[in-house]
Amino acid sequence: MNSLLQDWMPKQRWFGGKGRTLTDVTETSSALLLDADPQVRLVIARVGYDDGSAEHYQLLLGLTKDSVEQRLEHAVLGDSEGMLVYDAVHDPVATSTLLEHLARGRAVDGLVFTSDADLDADLPGRVLGAEQSNTSIVYGDALILKVFRRLQPGANPDIEVTKALADAGSTHVAAPLAWYDGTVEGETTSLGLLQPFLRGSSEGWAMATASVRDLFAEADLHADEVGGDFAGESERLGVATGEVHALMRSVLPSATAGPEESQATARQLHERLEAALLVVPELAEHTDAMRAAYDEIADRTAPVVVQRVHGDYHLGQVLRTQEGWVLLDFEGEPARPLAERRALMSPLRDVAGMLRSFDYAAQHLLVEQPGLDFRAEEWATRNREAFCDGYAQATGQDPREEPALLKAFELDKAVYETVYEARNRPTWLRVPLASISRLTA
Repeated sequence: MNSLLQDWMPKQRWFGGKGRTLTDVTETSSALLLDADPQVRLVIARVGYDDGSAEHYQLLLGLTKDSVEQRLEHAVLGDSEGMLVYDAVHDPVATSTLLEHLARGRAVDGLVFTSDADLDADLPGRVLGAEQSNTSIVYGDALILKVFRRLQPGANPDIEVTKALADAGSTHVAAPLAWYDGTVEGETTSLGLLQPFLRGSSEGWAMATASVRDLFAEADLHADEVGGDFAGESERLGVATGEVHALMRSVLPSATAGPEESQATARQLHERLEAALLVVPELAEHTDAMRAAYDEIADRTAPVVVQRVHGDYHLGQVLRTQEGWVLLDFEGEPARPLAERRALMSPLRDVAGMLRSFDYAAQHLLVEQPGLDFRAEEWATRNREAFCDGYAQATGQDPREEPALLKAFELDKAVYETVYEARNRPTWLRVPLASISRLTA
């Protein structure tokens, strides 16, 4: 089994070890969810690398003595001890089994399933195709289960933060309905989160890029003249973001950071840049300007309000429903250490993440339609400004009044994006690099 996993895991989109040499895979736990044929097991696997580091991943595996149906052939890992092993997130039998355990809310082979609502355990499940750092399974048109793939010991902030906001009455989050935990390195660890499936909603990224395409298609109109103008939605999203930040400050810890904390933040920014340079040498020409921006944070003496934040905020993390904007995925950047993702930070990190996303929505289409740089910049500027207007309206604090912090956090986010693109989509690397050039000009 371990050799099968070692060959298969690096090929998966959610695998975070790309660019490193995998040396071994070991099952640290295996819970039997269904004792039949197929057999369904939830496995936590430890992945070791040649540099001595290790990560843990969650796998839902099916094992059968027979051949699989044609629709599951793409998910087959191979044979192990006379059993055919396959990735069971694609198997309705396995996904239904997982939902049944969530609905019952009980312990199974070291796993603890907790339900906070009455659930229909008979809903059929299907895995969403847009798999990224986690895997999402939709049940009927009512529920969606996020299966956390890369695991770090401890409570996942997505469950912690979303539940706190929902309990406080926020309409901008999807309330947790059920979740399940396991054990990693002896510590109780979040494995999955079930929430309402917001059918009929539209993803912010899809709406934004459609607006950009409308603008690119019009040769003689400006962004505010195109039928698909997105600025109104950007402003409403800014309002929703500000309201969520304000509520987070009231129901979760917050503090005021002084010069020492600002210096620590600057050191962290420098460290991330140095690590990224090892992966993306193209950053080298911008390093002096970026270091200067980070040093400005180190020299700051004014206090900074810090609190729990989203941590990985962009247009792909928000949905537009009939009632308004809903924010998703409060787990932060999955590649960051859990302690860092749960740390108190300036809410401007989230603002910077969304501003970067507006740039991304405009700039990435230039890969397909080069020569429209001025159009992309016009769209991004209009929507960035509208978002900040809405945020200021909701909080009474205009992000643009903190240009040094905002610039540093935008640069940090863009550096993170260069590493991601270099490892996963090299043809898109020009997108964050172009933004870094603009920010450091």
